[in-house]
Amino acid sequence: MNKNGPIIVIEDDADDQDMLAEIFLKLGYKNKICFFADGNKALDFINMTDVQPFLILSDINMPKINGFELRNKVFTNEELHTKCIPYLFFTTSATKKSVIDAYALSVQGFFVKANTMQGLENTIKKIVEYWKECIAPSEFD
Repeated sequence: MNKNGPIIVIEDDADDQDMLAEIFLKLGYKNKICFFADGNKALDFINMTDVQPFLILSDINMPKINGFELRNKVFTNEELHTKCIPYLFFTTSATKKSVIDAYALSVQGFFVKANTMQGLENTIKKIVEYWKECIAPSEFD
């Protein structure tokens, strides 16, 4: 896990992207924030050999490839698996089935987007601060 690497946000809603960009700017993290509206484009970016993302925040309901399909592709790709990239779902709603399915794919977190800027900011801050403190196997190379 590269704590200084880019934060990948996979979100197809432009308004949500704008709100998240504003929140990341306000919080002042030095990580580059990379937004993707399409899971396939995000996967292409993540697969670049010189890219070592810090974490992935993924919506679930997206066109072309949904968050579960994308998570499965990342999780089953041996090269990506060794990059130790935390993969979290960050979505508008949750059902018991979606949470169970997410954890069955070894997702590292499932978060429902708050409906206020302050709520979103609090959640993003908790997520990033947690992963900044966390130690990953890749730190022992």
